[in-house]
Amino acid sequence: SAKDMKHRLGFLLQKSDSCDYSSSQSKKEKISSSQRLSQEEVRKWADSLENLIHHDRGLAAFRAFLKSEYSEENIEFWVSCEEYKKTKSPAKLSPKARKIYDEFISVQATKEVNLDSCTREKTSHNMLEPTLSCFDEAQRKIFTLMEKDSYRRFLKSPYYLDLVSPPGAGCGPENCNRNHTHSLDCNSNIISQCA
Repeated sequence: SAKDMKHRLGFLLQKSDSCDYSSSQSKKEKISSSQRLSQEEVRKWADSLENLIHHDRGLAAFRAFLKSEYSEENIEFWVSCEEYKKTKSPAKLSPKARKIYDEFISVQATKEVNLDSCTREKTSHNMLEPTLSCFDEAQRKIFTLMEKDSYRRFLKSPYYLDLVSPPGAGCGPENCNRNHTHSLDCNSNIISQCA
């Protein structure tokens, strides 16, 4: 309703005066951590896919981008493999390996990744006696696929471009502009970037 909208706008304007850009705790956390992300760090993501996915915020941005393209299974598989390699207990290897295989590699996998038949066969064979490296080849193939394809599109997408040169540049707490219209625009940009 109009009354609701007026209340929300008033609330946003009130918040912008104090340079507090959030209307909820989770948005506040996302925004404050976004403000700590330096432009230099974001620019490094363009150097390599490795730089991007080994940075928590980069991984989150890339994951959001892949989700928008309906191909998040690739990064989920890659992350699952990274987690799997950290398995300490030999007793946990087999059940964890089976879970990854069933979710990403088997023919009936719910989030099947795009692997050639040779790599799929080799990975299936590795499942007979799972080791920490049983998914290495499949993980490498998926990394290469992402690197050559979705990573390049990510670098041209708003998911990256809005972070490397935010539309609200200069609107952070250090440069808070008290002009209500500008502050409102700035808030919207920051919130939409981080949501």
